[in-house]
Amino acid sequence: MNLISILFSSLLFLTSCSSDDNKNQEEVREQEEEQIQEKNNTNPMASIISVSSSGNTENYTFNVGISSPDTGCKQYANWWEVITEDGNTLIYRRILGHSHVNEQPFVRSGGAVSITENQVVIVRAHMNTSGYGTTVFRGSVSTGFTKDTVTIDFANNLARQQPLPKNCLF
Repeated sequence: MNLISILFSSLLFLTSCSSDDNKNQEEVREQEEEQIQEKNNTNPMASIISVSSSGNTENYTFNVGISSPDTGCKQYANWWEVITEDGNTLIYRRILGHSHVNEQPFVRSGGAVSITENQVVIVRAHMNTSGYGTTVFRGSVSTGFTKDTVTIDFANNLARQQPLPKNCLF
């Protein structure tokens, strides 16, 4: 091999190494940013992941799936609720009496939910530390419920309405 061939081969090798290094550095930077975002997440939220219902008009039972970043009584999903679509009225609230650290996601049933078959409602979850999540389910008993989102401040005034949890068991 002559000197030019050796230099050219070396240059190609260095270029490919540099490209790999840049790619690896970018991956490391993205991972570090994700970790920083997780550490800085001071507003962990509960999310509704499923809703089903059964029963009769004005007397429905809801089965609600929730995913929440529970850590114990200091941070847990403390209720789920059914509200009117406009957010003005609390129709039903299911109090969750304890954290679900080792049971994620989880499903809890509640009722009697006093709505009609075609009434469109929103089902959402609440964390004791950060309030309502933005992932909700919207729909009716007749059409079913689908995932939706609301703003972080949607119908926050309902958080002060009874019934409210008294304490956390564990």
